[in-house]
Amino acid sequence: MRDQVLTWLADNVPASRLQHILGVEEMSVELADFYHLDVEKAAQAGLMHDLAKYFKPNLLLQMARDEGIEVDPVCESTPHLLHADVSAIVARDKFGIRDEAVLEAIALHTLGRPGMSELSCVVFIADTLEPGRGNTPELEALRQVSQQDLHKAVWLTCDYCLKFLLDSRCLIHPRTISTRNWAVNLSSQKAPPVNRPIDPVVSF
Repeated sequence: MRDQVLTWLADNVPASRLQHILGVEEMSVELADFYHLDVEKAAQAGLMHDLAKYFKPNLLLQMARDEGIEVDPVCESTPHLLHADVSAIVARDKFGIRDEAVLEAIALHTLGRPGMSELSCVVFIADTLEPGRGNTPELEALRQVSQQDLHKAVWLTCDYCLKFLLDSRCLIHPRTISTRNWAVNLSSQKAPPVNRPIDPVVSF
């Protein structure tokens, strides 16, 4: 299966994108192993997350609509955002992937979604933090967080991407914000309680 996917990718994405894909596959496996998730599923999702990356905008829109995927105004204006959903369709129809966890991780790797699985979180993080993205202090710090608190890493990865989108004056999909807020809440719930002084008992 992996060789089949790699052959298809070699014909459909540039060499630089293939290197990114392999980096996402590798980091997805590392994080899945760290968090005791299914490593094989992580590898499949990482390898196939960008199958539709270079599909034409009209094809992305058509495939999404044919599948019954909602095409909201932001995706209508920026069809590239649909490549994650469409990549899951290609993984299913071209390569026979039927595992819903793998398909979800592929479909959610760009915008995320509140309530997404830990496997989806892993691929979402790996897409931004794989080694080929660079070694700036900010990215290195995020990579450290990714092996400390999975949901905090999702939250901070969202922040990192939002800064880029703001600086680039790009449209921001509301799901990125809702994913970020969901991850903030989850991470906050896991934070250790703050030790506060006990109020003195007043006796009469």
